[in-house]
Amino acid sequence: MNMLEGRIAIVTGAGRGIGRAHALELARQGAKVVVNDFGVSLAGEREESPADSVVAEIKALGGDAVSNGADVADFAEAEAMVQQAIETFGGLDILVNNAGFVRDRMLVNTSEEEWDAVIRVHLKGHFAPLRHAGAYWRAESKAGRQRDARVINTSSGAGLQGSIGQTTYSAAKAGIAGMTLVAAAEMGRYGVTVNAIAPVAQTRMTEGAFDTSAMAQPEDNSPIVAWLASVEAGDVTGRVIEIDGGQICVEQAWTHGPKRDIGRRWATVDVGAALRELIAQGATPEPVYGTS
Repeated sequence: MNMLEGRIAIVTGAGRGIGRAHALELARQGAKVVVNDFGVSLAGEREESPADSVVAEIKALGGDAVSNGADVADFAEAEAMVQQAIETFGGLDILVNNAGFVRDRMLVNTSEEEWDAVIRVHLKGHFAPLRHAGAYWRAESKAGRQRDARVINTSSGAGLQGSIGQTTYSAAKAGIAGMTLVAAAEMGRYGVTVNAIAPVAQTRMTEGAFDTSAMAQPEDNSPIVAWLASVEAGDVTGRVIEIDGGQICVEQAWTHGPKRDIGRRWATVDVGAALRELIAQGATPEPVYGTS
């Protein structure tokens, strides 16, 4: 039996690349899929959405899917997307937040408009669908119909370790990791697990930025997403998992390291020596991507 048989999923940004691979894999595993894609170019210009073609691929595999063109960072449109899944397929079990784009710039060259656009699409574009899906799952739980619900967010190594030339993107992806931790803690009582992946893949977002010839394929990430979306994965929540081809890594993120309590307010003159000693005792931070 397929791992996701009878389950209902939304995948955002599913018209191309990693999102498309997720939608196809969830469908292969038996899920009914709402394929969301707003239809924008890498420059942010509107273009024809490829969601319909992904739906056609899923139906050719014998699966069931519908397309959705919502702007996931629009609060009302995100709510309507969740409602579409409920009305079309009878409920919602899985939310895969994947939609996003980049505006890569060094910090001092980043415009306010570029900052706002990237934060909106990535961070609000995760929050809005999760907010409405979470409200549905809470209502179902309170009505005695608790679902084995799963959320898989999309962070990035840029958000976990940082990436030169991607200040805005890194900030958004770090925010998504933080959102994942809090949502997992808050929503567990309603039967919901919330995890994030940090995928590596050749996509149109990485083309031209650097040599991608040795990078993993979008499809390499999707089996991990499919498992996290399953009922079987109910004991895994609040985790960020980096995927690079055949390698999976459970990120440890921020943890408490060496500390010292002097039992009173610190004097400014004493801080430097104490803090340097604690830094020396702790682990060396991961290097920022793009540094030598």
